[in-house]
Amino acid sequence: MVRVPRPTSFRLSEDLLERVDAEAAASGTSTTALVTSLLDEGLKSRRFPGVVFRGGPSGRRAALASGPDVWEIVRAIRRTPGKGEQRLKKVAEETGLGSDQVRLAVNFYSVYPDEIDARIAADETAAAEIRVMIDRREQLLSG
Repeated sequence: MVRVPRPTSFRLSEDLLERVDAEAAASGTSTTALVTSLLDEGLKSRRFPGVVFRGGPSGRRAALASGPDVWEIVRAIRRTPGKGEQRLKKVAEETGLGSDQVRLAVNFYSVYPDEIDARIAADETAAAEIRVMIDRREQLLSG
């Protein structure tokens, strides 16, 4: 089922509107897109205290306030042998994170799997492209 956005109206102070407009212009996005992003991130952070959103070359992504991106932890969980708490503890030991931090990332993933799976897929695609580039370079230089 496709959800169609519905028009919404909010009354915001002039100062807040000016700051939103300035941020939208600085980031090269529309005011509506910025407000949508801020609301989405804010609600997710409120539901999962300790999760923040960071910007970067590949866009904004969920991360632990005092740690790595959520997708990196989920990827580590997937690659770690074992089951349940054993996997959580192993990832915590290997990353230097607390078990509660790893659990927070797993809990975030359980609610927003598509968002995290897309990040993991993008990272795997980028890594594959780099491997191809290195192989081509090595073939050229060795031949």
